[in-house]
Amino acid sequence: MAKKSTITPLHDRVIVKPAAAEEKSKGGIIIPDTAKEKPQRGTVLSAGPGKKDEPVTVKAGDTVLYGKYAGTEITIEGIEYLIMRESDILAIV
Repeated sequence: MAKKSTITPLHDRVIVKPAAAEEKSKGGIIIPDTAKEKPQRGTVLSAGPGKKDEPVTVKAGDTVLYGKYAGTEITIEGIEYLIMRESDILAIV
């Protein structure tokens, strides 16, 4: 069972667990660590209540796409997360 996040984001902030980077290309070529791209997909762990008159549209469990340099990386108990504004999220998959 997944452990519940102890962080509660404020306002329009969202906490995202980034997806793992691709290990192999579609053609079967193994990608070295130096050539791996930063993932742009992740799962929402928690979302804040939103701004006044603008509720947050994403919810925990949604898989989202976000910009390459979106958010701030944080590490909690050895696990890396991103905290970003909802406006940095491009789409819900």
